[in-house]
Order: sequence, then C-alpha cells, then structure tokens
Amino acid sequence: MTELDLQIAVEDDGWPEEASLRALGERVLATALRYLVESERQPLPKQPPELSLVFTDDASIREINSEWRGQDKPTNVLSFPAFPLQPGKMPGPMLGDIVMARETLEREAAELEKTFDEHLSHLLVHGFLHLFGYDHMNDEEASVMEGLETRILAQLGLSDPYAGQDPV
Repeated sequence: MTELDLQIAVEDDGWPEEASLRALGERVLATALRYLVESERQPLPKQPPELSLVFTDDASIREINSEWRGQDKPTNVLSFPAFPLQPGKMPGPMLGDIVMARETLEREAAELEKTFDEHLSHLLVHGFLHLFGYDHMNDEEASVMEGLETRILAQLGLSDPYAGQDPV
C-alpha cells in the first residue's frame, strides 16, 4: 500500500479544523501517490516518506516567497523538496514541505467558481508533484505536469483545472 507520514501545521485561524485538513490531505495525497506508483512507476522507500503540510496566511507566504523565490508577493502554494529529485527516481525518507496561503486560495477559488476544497485539492496535487521533481518552467514540462494533475484530479472526481488553457 502506498502511504505517507503526513505532518500538519495550521498557522492561521481562518483554515478549517486540522482534522478536516488532515482528512482531505490524506485522501488527495494518497490518490496522487497511488497514481504516481501505478501509472508512472514511481519507486518509494520501504518506510512511508514524510511530508509536511503548512496551512498559513498571505503575510507569511509572502515572506517565504520573497526570501526563497525573490518574489515579494503572496502566492497560493509553495513546495520545498527535502532533496532534489527527478521524476521517477527514488525519494529519500523526507519528501519536503508544501505551504499554502488561505486568503489567496479563497480568492482564487471564488474567481474560478470552485469550492474551497476543490481548489485546495488541486493545489495539494500541484505542490505534491513538485516534490517528486515535476515542474512547469517550459511548455513541455508544463504539459507533463498539468496532464498528471488533470488525471489525478479526475480520479478524485474533480474537473480539469486547465481546460481551455495553454500550458503555463
């Protein structure tokens, strides 16, 4: 069975309760991991790899984004792999961290006319794929990563977030 050692930190009072975030995170990430293992032949270590989810606010993620990416603005999700990883290669015992900003996520969900949980699920999958070495820095990478996101989200019963768009 594909498993993760999921650690959660909730740093902003506006997020749903930790138990709800954990349940959603476990369901979404287990689906994503299962897809990577079964469809992409992603190897995993014998012990479930550790993954940290940090649920924060726009002010905190703005500071992190400024420090680590040189962009002084809030963003929806940031991923920090514990170790550099190429897609399809064996990860270490720690996958890394996914950090999400509540206000940006809420605003984007409203603009996209999606529920909070639908958008959160998409961002969890997106951030998770970054930890496995997937990226979207060019059209080819974006096409691969967005295709994976779309197929994983479909397994969760969610629509294609990129329908009608060019890869970004």
